[in-house]
Amino acid sequence: MAYPNTEETMKLLTKLVSIPSPSGNTNEVITFVEKFFAELQIETKRNRKGGLIATLKGKDKSQHRMLTAHVDTLGAMVKEIKSNGRLKIDLIGGFKYNSIEGEYCQIETSSGKKFTGTILMHQTSVHVYKDAGKAERNQENMEIRIDEKVHTAEEVRSLGIEVGDFVSFDPRVEVTPSGYIKSRHLDDKASVAVLLQLIKQIKTENILLPYTTHFLISNNEEIGYGGNSNITPETVEYLAVDMGAMGDGQSTDEYTVSICVKDSSGPYHYGLRKHLVQLAEANNVGYKLDIYPHYGSDASAAIRSGHDIVHGLIGPGIDSSHAFERTHKSSLENTAKLLYHYVQSDLIL
Repeated sequence: MAYPNTEETMKLLTKLVSIPSPSGNTNEVITFVEKFFAELQIETKRNRKGGLIATLKGKDKSQHRMLTAHVDTLGAMVKEIKSNGRLKIDLIGGFKYNSIEGEYCQIETSSGKKFTGTILMHQTSVHVYKDAGKAERNQENMEIRIDEKVHTAEEVRSLGIEVGDFVSFDPRVEVTPSGYIKSRHLDDKASVAVLLQLIKQIKTENILLPYTTHFLISNNEEIGYGGNSNITPETVEYLAVDMGAMGDGQSTDEYTVSICVKDSSGPYHYGLRKHLVQLAEANNVGYKLDIYPHYGSDASAAIRSGHDIVHGLIGPGIDSSHAFERTHKSSLENTAKLLYHYVQSDLIL
């Protein structure tokens, strides 16, 4: 059986992570996805939040499915222009300052100008600061060193940089000969790439899905509300495709698809979880069941918004989430396989 091409997925993922898209500033990456669908002659619409919805009509139009993955990423905003010509930042998304220390970044002004810089501790030089290694990594101590000849706040402002400008992090994407892809923003552009390749296969092979299926590419998941709207009244099942978190006590790995049974919002729908497991086992899909203690998805946001849906969460296993992430092509492949069978399966209700 032919599944979505994993090598093509890796190439698409490399393009996606290279497009800056911190939550709140996602138009460029949404436009990229919009063009991807247009080339397949799939109609899309943007919601008022800036997300993108594509719909494939199915045999049954009275009952719908929705799948979602998000293109927004972690990032920052300029909080303050310091008197020394450096920038203080405010974080976008749930991560820690230590995870971006030493990272190259880009500042985009409201007029569209872009400047590069590096995120550093103020007390970086060990030749000057005896507490360089012990000082807390926080908003007060960390700053952006702009790659321009500026020494004062006035000189920075003369470039057009101002409070509220978006800061994105260099992904440093690399695909290794051993099949790994390591990069920032695999959360959740890995899942977006998988979904896009799946949709391409459905379209090019003229696969008729059993139910009308909506694909929401959301753009505010990292701040909690990307996929909690535009859910049709006919929608029965809602599946978030997002990364599986790895760490001590977790079963998720970089080689299988992770099926979440519970996160900080509570258990996911038991019947849908069992259906996903049955599909995986029947089709030789490598999977892991897992609980993510400090996690919430667009599916849980939809439930909290009051939608009467069956909700689930799956995704590729991602190492070092919300930092410098990595996964293996086999995890992308297993995720694609499970999705391929899921969208062609019967509803559980």
